[in-house]
Amino acid sequence: MATEHTDTLEPLDMWIDVDGRHLHYITAGSGSTPVVFLHGGIVDAATLSWGGSIAPFADERRVIALDLPGYGSSSSPETAEYTTAYHTDVLRDFLDALSISPVTLVGVSMGGGIALRYALHNQSRVRKLVLVGSHGLGRGLPHGYLTYILSRLPQLNELSISLLRRNRRIAKLALEGIVHDVDSLSRSVVDEFYRLLQRPDAGMAFRRWRANEISRSGYLTDFSDRLGDLGVPTLLVHGAEDPIFPVEWSRRAADRIPDATLAVRPDCGHWPQREQTEVFNQRVLSFLDGER
Repeated sequence: MATEHTDTLEPLDMWIDVDGRHLHYITAGSGSTPVVFLHGGIVDAATLSWGGSIAPFADERRVIALDLPGYGSSSSPETAEYTTAYHTDVLRDFLDALSISPVTLVGVSMGGGIALRYALHNQSRVRKLVLVGSHGLGRGLPHGYLTYILSRLPQLNELSISLLRRNRRIAKLALEGIVHDVDSLSRSVVDEFYRLLQRPDAGMAFRRWRANEISRSGYLTDFSDRLGDLGVPTLLVHGAEDPIFPVEWSRRAADRIPDATLAVRPDCGHWPQREQTEVFNQRVLSFLDGER
């Protein structure tokens, strides 16, 4: 088990063994209510989703950015189910191992669904919640039945990743399916994406998650009917041009969550924290104002 304490703004790489999982996380700063960042799926990691936010947030807060199993520098348990429920259990066990409670959770895409599920089941342990282009707010698939078919053909995803890892330029072009303007991404973001593609099992955890989470009728994880029970102040950030999860999901969620604030970003796709990093950081820090 790891022992960890930091009062420096310089991000530190840490590892901890939790129930047979070797988990990597980044930590920086100090404060009474830690901000825990959760990345998305496909080929993602704490560094890719949150590399532009860790240092600014750590200026006045303790920050923890976790690599979920199968992502970044964390291990890939072969027998894991890689469902939203599984990842939520990993988050719970991770926070228990570090003796952290309460926390503020900030999750993007798949990480948003994990954060939301954790908050619904552990409301006393969550101070605030930030959902960024979040999964878990609707059932509709981005490309309808085609998305379901692709979820049942993992070999296509494996082939795609094997092609992307060969050429940085092609890897950058692939990000056009996520962001509104791929040229808005810094070189360091594209470089990190390309680096993560080199992981031997890149995409494996996402393929299993997708197979478990998608049915013919849509996403199986949908908390829409439970949002009225969420007693946690929540900020929903969504790109107006998000090609993965429609902005209408967050609009509807904001109407259902008792204490919700909605921030829709124009000219932005699925990665507000990377496409409009400075604006994103300022908006979320304003929402968290008063927590230290």
